[in-house]
Amino acid sequence: MATIITVTNQKGGVGKTTTAAALLCALYERGQRVLGVDLDPQGSLSFSLGLDTENCATVYDLFKGRVTVDEAITTSNGIDLLPANILLSAAELEFNRTGREFMLRNELVQVKDRYDYIIIDTPPALNVLTVNAYVASDDLVIPMVPEILSLLGVAQIKETIDTVQKCYNPSLRVLGILLNKYNSRLTLNREVSEMAEQIAKQLHAGVFKAVVRSSISVAEAPAHGASILSYAPTSKPAADFQQLTTEITSLLCQQHEE
Repeated sequence: MATIITVTNQKGGVGKTTTAAALLCALYERGQRVLGVDLDPQGSLSFSLGLDTENCATVYDLFKGRVTVDEAITTSNGIDLLPANILLSAAELEFNRTGREFMLRNELVQVKDRYDYIIIDTPPALNVLTVNAYVASDDLVIPMVPEILSLLGVAQIKETIDTVQKCYNPSLRVLGILLNKYNSRLTLNREVSEMAEQIAKQLHAGVFKAVVRSSISVAEAPAHGASILSYAPTSKPAADFQQLTTEITSLLCQQHEE
């Protein structure tokens, strides 16, 4: 049965989609059965994996009951995906029925047995879509960039996590905080790293040992409909994401043994 991991941060520009795409690609390369779920109305994960979301069923259609989860899943470059597009931006207003927090979980439970990992990409907001991701997930990965505002965004996530754990999903865990766009030569990066450790403790987690270094190839990859691992497999960020994938799978193995 799949381990469901949500990549989340309410702040934009911290590398959520890049991280989700890289994890999907790295796990797929290692022979794992993976499903990506795009919960961002911008459809960035779908676009990054080479999908035309204007000509396929999406998560919005699934939540509206227009298609089944099997009909909504499409495949791009060998990776199964539940795509999204701008129609999903209406979710906060349209999906206001009782139990709306469980929409995604109710759909994923039907396909969990087919996959080893399900990776969810979330919008840069703490809204009904993000809550759906948290309710459906086992673990959270929180990317941030080494900036004070990014750090504040991580701190504000704690309240939402606490609410979801209390009301909907008591087994939800934070797997770790990921430092993205990192440059160890900058003093601010090192200082923010130390503060991130403090926030991670409040979330009963840690900061991943793997950090993702900056590179222009990370920005170029989505335009080619590919993850950084496919677009620039020998780049420093690709190596960093491979290390992160190894670290995540190791942490999950430890959790299962406990």
